[in-house]
Amino acid sequence: MEVERVQTIAFSSILVDTIPPEFIRSEKEQPALTTCRGCIPQVPTIDFSDPDEGNLTRLIAEASSEWGMFQIVNHGIPTEVITNLQKAGKEFFELPQEEKELYAKPPDSKSIEGYGSKLQKEVEGKKAWVDHLFHNIWPPSAINYQYWPKNPPSYRAVNEEYCKWVQGVGHRLLSLLSLGLGLEKNELKENVGGDELKYLLKINYYPPCPRPDLALGVVAHTDMSCITILLPNEVQGLQVFRDDHWFDVKYIPDALVIHIGDQLEVRLSFFLTQFLNFLITFSLQNSLGFVVCIMFQNLLIIVSRQFDVIYILTTL
Repeated sequence: MEVERVQTIAFSSILVDTIPPEFIRSEKEQPALTTCRGCIPQVPTIDFSDPDEGNLTRLIAEASSEWGMFQIVNHGIPTEVITNLQKAGKEFFELPQEEKELYAKPPDSKSIEGYGSKLQKEVEGKKAWVDHLFHNIWPPSAINYQYWPKNPPSYRAVNEEYCKWVQGVGHRLLSLLSLGLGLEKNELKENVGGDELKYLLKINYYPPCPRPDLALGVVAHTDMSCITILLPNEVQGLQVFRDDHWFDVKYIPDALVIHIGDQLEVRLSFFLTQFLNFLITFSLQNSLGFVVCIMFQNLLIIVSRQFDVIYILTTL
């Protein structure tokens, strides 16, 4: 059975200035009604290049326990590496639909890898305004190149290059979190898989939406990962729930958004606080999000709820 992708629906919706009813959220979820305007709280921003390791450890520990989310600047990943990754992701979603479908997740697959439009259970038949591409990028034994696009031709090379850099960020984050807990620097990393720690890349594509006041790119959720490293773009979309309000997470050029995921929160629930986040949609602009997720190897992976607008998500 042919699956209608959100990208295709968006094209026809723009022409009639409306969206199908299955994408219209209830009033308690609609961004126009639930977003707190003028809210002052901001997700902490941390300079990852701070030479004072004690100060950096303290800042990350505080942000993790008080917010469960923070942004890092000066993280060391070259701008060119990020730009090339974003370009390759954008070019994939610009391919003809039949070519993208070559990488579709099989309907009966229990894996989360592949091209698709649905990841979590749809509540009350409501759908998210997003298509995605999801695949492992580390370790080599976990990679299934069946889900790595051959077009654009640069896709594999730029993903492998980004993987090398983002692993450095992920491992350092785990080290600093270990120190913040009063543990040995490598304690967390070694206990969650060491060099075999699994990294997954997810590209979220949010097509232009004629009624962004009614739809969500991804519903409110927590992340299934140990740590999520989000690479956003300039289209504002990420929101966080705090003190009974939804408010925007400020976009900072070249920053990475770090989210403490369910797996780490469960292990360290005495220390970390977890926050819901979700992504709102925007009219007349495509958005692409890249996320890397870092996963524990010895825990059951349960998909809960996800976020963003084109973002690249790296999950540990």
